[in-house]
Amino acid sequence: MNAVRLHGPKDLRLDVVPAPAEPAADEVLIAVKAVGICGSDLHMYTDGRIGDTRIPEPLVLGHEFMGEVVAVGTNAFSGTHERLRVGQRVAVDPAIPDGQHEQFEKGHPNLCPEAFYGLYPDDGALQEYMICKAKNCFVMPDSISDAAGTLLETLGVAIHAVDLAKLKLADTVAVIGCGPVGLLILKLAQLSGVTRTYAYDILPWRVQKATEWGADCAMLIDPDQPNPYEHALQHINAETNGRGVDVAIEAAWANHSVNFAAELSRLGGRLVLVGIPGDDQLNMQHSTARRKGLTIMMSRRMKHTYPRAINLAPKLELDDLVSHRFALVDAPQAFAMNERYDSGVNKVVIEV
Repeated sequence: MNAVRLHGPKDLRLDVVPAPAEPAADEVLIAVKAVGICGSDLHMYTDGRIGDTRIPEPLVLGHEFMGEVVAVGTNAFSGTHERLRVGQRVAVDPAIPDGQHEQFEKGHPNLCPEAFYGLYPDDGALQEYMICKAKNCFVMPDSISDAAGTLLETLGVAIHAVDLAKLKLADTVAVIGCGPVGLLILKLAQLSGVTRTYAYDILPWRVQKATEWGADCAMLIDPDQPNPYEHALQHINAETNGRGVDVAIEAAWANHSVNFAAELSRLGGRLVLVGIPGDDQLNMQHSTARRKGLTIMMSRRMKHTYPRAINLAPKLELDDLVSHRFALVDAPQAFAMNERYDSGVNKVVIEV
């Protein structure tokens, strides 16, 4: 069968690999239908690593995905404890905790040192067929398209970030980064009853999309300016009489934008960090965070979010986030375009 594997930085190739064997008792075999490209995929594509996890041999990328069940094990029950059947469309949670870790027992599977589809050494979904743990599969209703099904993982990340933010009615919220995760965080904040939302990005079409998605104020940041955040900070100070926002959520490039998020925050505010920095370093002025007494939350993946994401999907325009679609054979071109952030790129989906 065909699979797209990363052989090194910016070296994606369409390879022929062996087809999967029959699923074990607690597994299913799926025909992969659609895979979304995530920012973390782009880190691996660009650098051959993500954080301190390096990719020393060819790896199939892709962890935002859905597919159709084509074979089931004898004890194949979904993440909502339903017996899975051939022909069902399922979204797949990519995290595979073994259930033996302290954090798993405390209800934090996202903090377990687990396997993860699409993260070395576990192959992901840019292939025609794939064996998955049945408990990682969640049956999708017909109302959710294949492409939108890939965004249930993205929505799960946004739900987890908003959970960490502990939003309260009438809060004010700033979202830095208007990619798919940031836009979904923006929409969830609105559904949570906040009174005013501010959105920021360095790409003009994403600022426009934030406006379309209901941001009260969406502002372009020009990273080529000597002080790119100065105007935005002056604006928020004028808007809030110098108070700042209750919650700032960084879901972008995670460099100086982290310090910008801290500057936007009020005294005693909450700061949630979702973005992954390319250089694996956290940059923040210590005195700003300390003197404000900020609560800083680091958001890792998600936990227990797929049923909630499926229930929330009808309230969101997930298909509106999909800007480009490519066939599996064209995945190398799709990644190159996404990595360049060509004009109009938002969410790129590979249709397998």
